[in-house]
Amino acid sequence: MSENVSSLLYIVAGVLFIMALRGLSHPTTSRQGNLYGMVGMGLAILTTLVGHPPAGFGAWILVLLGLGIGGGAGAVIAKRVPMTAMPQLVAAFHSLVGLAAVFVAAGALYAPQAFGIIENGHFHKQSLFEMGLGVAIGAITFTGSVIAFAKLDGRMSGKPIMLPQRHLINALLAAGLVLLIALFIGTESKAIFWLIVIAALVLGGLIIIPIGGADMPVVVSMLNSYSGWAAAGIGFTLGNLALIITGSLVGSSGAILSYIMCHAMNRSFISVILGGFGGDTAAAGTGQVETRPVKQGSADDAAYIMKNAERVIIVPGYGMAVAQAQHSLREMADMLKKEGVDVKYAIHPVAGRMPGHMNVLLAEANVPYDEVFELEDINGEFPQADVAFVIGANDVTNPAAKTDKASPIYGMPILDVEKAKTVLFIKRGMGSGYAGVENEVFFRDNTMMLFGDAKKVVDSILKSL
Repeated sequence: MSENVSSLLYIVAGVLFIMALRGLSHPTTSRQGNLYGMVGMGLAILTTLVGHPPAGFGAWILVLLGLGIGGGAGAVIAKRVPMTAMPQLVAAFHSLVGLAAVFVAAGALYAPQAFGIIENGHFHKQSLFEMGLGVAIGAITFTGSVIAFAKLDGRMSGKPIMLPQRHLINALLAAGLVLLIALFIGTESKAIFWLIVIAALVLGGLIIIPIGGADMPVVVSMLNSYSGWAAAGIGFTLGNLALIITGSLVGSSGAILSYIMCHAMNRSFISVILGGFGGDTAAAGTGQVETRPVKQGSADDAAYIMKNAERVIIVPGYGMAVAQAQHSLREMADMLKKEGVDVKYAIHPVAGRMPGHMNVLLAEANVPYDEVFELEDINGEFPQADVAFVIGANDVTNPAAKTDKASPIYGMPILDVEKAKTVLFIKRGMGSGYAGVENEVFFRDNTMMLFGDAKKVVDSILKSL
């Protein structure tokens, strides 16, 4: 296959990837978007194998083994991993992209002839720059994603961990990385290459450790961007147009999504990129249970209140995802609509633990798209709502974000559920949310707590209705 034909097919694959991103931007076209992405990736792989076939039978075996193991693992994961574990799965995938960038850069360093990046015994300067920058981004992505996975999977506390002098340490590490890359370009030293790897691995962990659980969706989006740039770096090292296009698409789309989410949450985009999300003034929550009394109700109480309401706004959160209550919730909403109740859904930009988490779950339950509203579109309607029905959404409804400067979520726009005439709040117990902060809404006079598993509570309400 000629280089011109290969380049043309890679461009076609790139167009398919763009169409995939376009399709994934809305639930109604997401399946088609996924199909475009799969066809594009298949085309890119076939073009690479035909245009640059593996050298020898042993190399073909390795390629086929890689495809078989990777494809098999992907198929098993897709079938077995529940939607509730999707955020940590995405973080784990990001870590693999970063690790792949490190391995490819190392392979290019130790076998430059295979990559065509050496001439007269010396590396091309641009190739050294690509290797140095690519391995740095890849290593940062790897450890950052591992920390994010640990936090999302509950293996590490979701509270912000404010390390002493962290900004100074991060700045010194970043400056050291720039210096090491410059030295690597000048000396072609393998020892300096591995120093770049070590420094970047440390920096990746230090960037994510101070970030609290409430901000994890933005972290996932940010790491998605990092993994894209790491893939683009691999593409430059390999001279592969498809990887450059794909990596650039993922990197830029992840950065744009992070920026949009930061804007929606009144956060600094630069602060996110530098690992300062939440600011130094935010202290980690204690996670302790308050001893103040709360008003506790039953499923019968909730059913009576909502059945006699005119407007109900449902606010889903991670608790709904854990209990897989979205189908029961949609049935409840349908029953209320038959009684003449106006029902809407309010989605916070970081509800759940990854961008779009709640939207996907509601779409899975066939909730009409025209009933689902983002924060900025529905927040003004809470004062006119008879009921705000909160199902497992803790941090994104906490008024402390507006009033408590010492809170780790201070400054984050929230859904103003406390302004509704009645707040029905489903929660397993009185423990704090993922950010480690107690929700002041629990103790308001207009709040009725409905304790228990979200699905079981909603099912009980259904029976009462």
